[in-house]
Amino acid sequence: MHIASTIRRLGMAAITLVATATAALGIATPQAAAAPARDPILFVHGWQGSASNWDYMWSRFLGAGYSAGEMARFSYDSSQSNEDIALEVKAQVDALRAKTGAAKVDIITHSMGGLNSRWYLKNLDGLNFVDDWVSIGGPNHGTDVANGCLDASCEEMRPGSAFLAELNNGDETPGKVNYGTWWSPCDEIINPDQSTILSGATNTQTLCLSHVGLLSSSPVFDGVRDFVK
Repeated sequence: MHIASTIRRLGMAAITLVATATAALGIATPQAAAAPARDPILFVHGWQGSASNWDYMWSRFLGAGYSAGEMARFSYDSSQSNEDIALEVKAQVDALRAKTGAAKVDIITHSMGGLNSRWYLKNLDGLNFVDDWVSIGGPNHGTDVANGCLDASCEEMRPGSAFLAELNNGDETPGKVNYGTWWSPCDEIINPDQSTILSGATNTQTLCLSHVGLLSSSPVFDGVRDFVK
């Protein structure tokens, strides 16, 4: 018993000595990374768009206190299937979560970006990693304009397409994600205009704005910023 007690005392003394030396030398001890105060944001552009479509909103979010490290945007080949693009969305979400240490991200989309990101949510386990999701001028139920183009993703945007039928089957806003849409009664690309509206989402009608004009609207930004807070 005496020997065991002595060993325990020596062990405690050694631990105390190491801790004292570490503090004296100014050596930082490893600490768990703090969770970010808010969800980082991933921006997803639409058909034939690019990351630069988000310049206005990006700068406005910077002005609202977000850092560039809390946001991500990327460009993708919009001629491919939305199912393939959804895999890129997943990779972007995973990278942003790894970079920031966040459990979940917010996704803000324009036009067709709403479709591939919804596919990610519904079919690629995205419901577990997204908090707020936004569709700005999204063809969530198709658009007649897509009848005039021939690539894979454009065919999927046609009203009644097999892709949209599967995407909208059952609950249009599944899981615990907060869904929000913004649509314009003057959108020349989304026909009918109300195609953006999703059952179960917070749906907001904007002023008379063009399809691209939705991205540079101060009232739209204000609404989206407040939605993802």
